[in-house]
Amino acid sequence: MPKPFLSVIIPAYNEAKRLPLTLIDIDKHLDEQEYSYEIIVVNDGSTDHTAEIVRRFVPLIANLRLIDNEENKGKGTAVRSGMLEAKGMWRLFMDADNSTSVIEFNKMIPYFKSGYDVVIGSRAVKGSRKMPPQPFYKDITGRLGNLIIQLFLLRGIWDSQCGFKCFSEDSAKRIFSLIKIDSWGFDAESLAIAKTLGYKIKELPVFWVNDPSTRVKFKDYLQVLFETVKVRWWLWRDAYHIKN
Repeated sequence: MPKPFLSVIIPAYNEAKRLPLTLIDIDKHLDEQEYSYEIIVVNDGSTDHTAEIVRRFVPLIANLRLIDNEENKGKGTAVRSGMLEAKGMWRLFMDADNSTSVIEFNKMIPYFKSGYDVVIGSRAVKGSRKMPPQPFYKDITGRLGNLIIQLFLLRGIWDSQCGFKCFSEDSAKRIFSLIKIDSWGFDAESLAIAKTLGYKIKELPVFWVNDPSTRVKFKDYLQVLFETVKVRWWLWRDAYHIKN
């Protein structure tokens, strides 16, 4: 197929139950747009029928394809492989539970046209909406964690962990070829690398549906903070060998 305008990357681990409705919603919205697109599901070594579900949908959904990784290596690895395998001018990754609908990408287009290289969804800036609101303890944990991430890496970015981020073709190739972190901390790492490379980043509000069955646990927050410190150390040591 010709180069698509948009590539949608969906990392998936044991998402056989939630993924079908997400794929249907994505196909419905993108089929109504004037731009071309592809949808890439990256199966991260699932032990359920995630890969089989995607294969069943391939004949039904235009430009849907599967990257089937045999081993579970983490969301960071899944997103990285999808970003580097994608062909689109703009490359968006989103969560398999459809917490933010793909239609929110249309809000990003004007910022890309005005010169931004990376546009990220945010649940923390003015205009964002969450339904239902998160439990207060999760909200406080998230805010404190973000302050630490800002202190070490990403000053001025209020929600580095939102699973709805889009990169230009050039920035995706450069950033994700350098990513070292396989798990949750890859979000902050990708943005830190983007800033170091001089890419323009825009944070904009999105509508986010909280899933009570989310797999993110308290220990995952701690892991992100630990990995944030690692990224800062790697940047100080020039472990990424970045040359602007």
